[in-house]
Amino acid sequence: MYKITLIPGDGVGPEITEAARKVLEATGVPFQWDVQHAGTEVFNKEGTPLPDRVLESIRKNKVALKGPITTPVGTGFRSVNVLLRQTLELYCCLRPCRSYPGAKTKYEDIDLVIVRENTEDLYAGIEYQKGSDGAKAIIKLIQDTAKKTIRSDSGISIKPISVFGTERIVRFAFDYARKNKRRKVTAVHKANIMKYSDGLFLETAREVAKRYPDIEFEDRIIDNMCMQLVQKPGLYDVLVLPNLYGDIVSDLAAGLIGGLGLAPGANIGNEYAVFEPTHGSARCRSNQGRKVGNV
Repeated sequence: MYKITLIPGDGVGPEITEAARKVLEATGVPFQWDVQHAGTEVFNKEGTPLPDRVLESIRKNKVALKGPITTPVGTGFRSVNVLLRQTLELYCCLRPCRSYPGAKTKYEDIDLVIVRENTEDLYAGIEYQKGSDGAKAIIKLIQDTAKKTIRSDSGISIKPISVFGTERIVRFAFDYARKNKRRKVTAVHKANIMKYSDGLFLETAREVAKRYPDIEFEDRIIDNMCMQLVQKPGLYDVLVLPNLYGDIVSDLAAGLIGGLGLAPGANIGNEYAVFEPTHGSARCRSNQGRKVGNV
């Protein structure tokens, strides 16, 4: 019996997690579901969208199946998805995107794997609100050290990329490629502009690649990568990216196969894993009378 934390989520989350649960049970594998609630309704009742009991359940069971959870835009609580990934050190977001028979799309033979670093970059959550003491201190620091001026009415986000985090995610990409007999890993970056963050990502990726001589390695600048994925996606196999680029490119790749509804997502760490859809909560589409049929 496999005990799994089940987080129904918001919007269409309860409906799609119920469907996923029935599909999994139809395999004959014995599951015991530890249902835990998180998200908007929990926030309204308890003042937090992610109660400690949810994290305790995942730590105990090691694996969770999670529906989409609403993230307020611009205001409100921070992303529960990001908090889960950072708290549980789910450093890899793995998103395979492959063509399925019957799915309406302009492409027929897509087979891409997006390996996204999950804990650093602009999603690290290090931000300073416009006019705050923190923002003023950062602005002064930059004026004093970099001799550059930032407007006083600026909000500020910090983009940390470390050797440790990059080595870890690039090793994951190469190990995944080797285990699954993939042919190539492509590191995606903007090192031509951000030389000390994306440049570090690229430099570290190149060093890791030397340990895997059996797998082809290359790199692409992010804007060029987006164009090439639309024009000639068949040239690519496993893509490894910093957090923000990985988020964007995984949606692009999902578009190549028919949409976000066809793209699964796994958040994987050394101890825990959380599996989820890649789309949002789509609250406007919930509770419309659709019934989940028997499998």
